[in-house]
Amino acid sequence: MDVLHYAHENGCPWNENTCEQAAINGHMDVLRYAHENGCPWNENTCEEAARNGHMDVLRYAHENGCPWDKETCRVAAAGGYMDVLRYAHENGCPWDKETCREAAASGHMDVLRYAHENGCPWDKETCRVAAAGGYMDVLRYAHEKGCPWDKSTYYAAARNGQGSCLEYAEENGCLEIEVSGKE
Repeated sequence: MDVLHYAHENGCPWNENTCEQAAINGHMDVLRYAHENGCPWNENTCEEAARNGHMDVLRYAHENGCPWDKETCRVAAAGGYMDVLRYAHENGCPWDKETCREAAASGHMDVLRYAHENGCPWDKETCRVAAAGGYMDVLRYAHEKGCPWDKSTYYAAARNGQGSCLEYAEENGCLEIEVSGKE
């Protein structure tokens, strides 16, 4: 902090990367100092706070006008940071099918359930990445709740040696659905 203070007072330039780096490492004091002294920030500040589970940093940035976008929810889901995802969603941060996909790809069942139950969209990739990762509970949940799937789910399980997911997909008619680019 002393180095940043010295550098700033002696004319060292800073930009959005300063706030982004503070968010990555959870340095609230650095972020606060930079923001209070006119350092610019952008969506990457919130994204990096969420990616690293720094709830206090995300809250500070958001409450002080830092913009965010769907990447904030996506990376929170990928990391399994339920509190971060919930905060972002409840405070109007957008999300899309990538949020469910990332939760499934990482096996974060609670995050996937929260996102789905709160209206986050999903697509066949949610089932495919769950099968590829061997996350049987995630695959079963998504399928039973109506998430679309096709043969790519079966192939992903086979390619990655995920026997239980492979068996589940086969027993539940996954092989009967042709792979297509459509949802």
